[in-house]
Amino acid sequence: MTVKTFKGELDGSEIVVGIVVSRFNEYAGKEELDACLEELKTLGVQEDCIRVVSVPGALEIPLALQMLAESDEFDALIALGAVIRGETYHFEIVADTSAAEIARVSRENDIPIANGILTTYDDEQCKARTHMKGKDCARCAVEMVNLQTSLYENFYSSDWENLADEDDDVILADDLEKHDGKC
Repeated sequence: MTVKTFKGELDGSEIVVGIVVSRFNEYAGKEELDACLEELKTLGVQEDCIRVVSVPGALEIPLALQMLAESDEFDALIALGAVIRGETYHFEIVADTSAAEIARVSRENDIPIANGILTTYDDEQCKARTHMKGKDCARCAVEMVNLQTSLYENFYSSDWENLADEDDDVILADDLEKHDGKC
């Protein structure tokens, strides 16, 4: 049996990326952004294909992402910033709400968003993660754009029959009976 596997490539040469970075815990956003920009360049994203938007804090990131997504000018978006635990419940509200809203914007606008909002217990943990998180977000954004393109080309094509050639064990939707819900 041949199993067809889909994986996004790390070629950013044809990709336009929008980055939204929070100024709250400013050192974290700056360090993440520097690492992210460095990695995007390494992956082939052209400098003139990158836009950076600055917002006050993590709760403002989803609105800026929404606006960028609705512009239809970007292939992927990246959210950068940090929420560091304090003495109040506010940490949970900001961390949970920003993450949920970023995921919502991604789904509703059908655009990959790499969530690089660090949620740490203290500055030391945050500082230890900013560089790698910035790089990871760049890689995630580029990979997901390419994966999304590949999946669209393979599964949203009007010609499903081209997916299966004689040697593949591919079952087309027309060949399936209604599933009974059991594995």
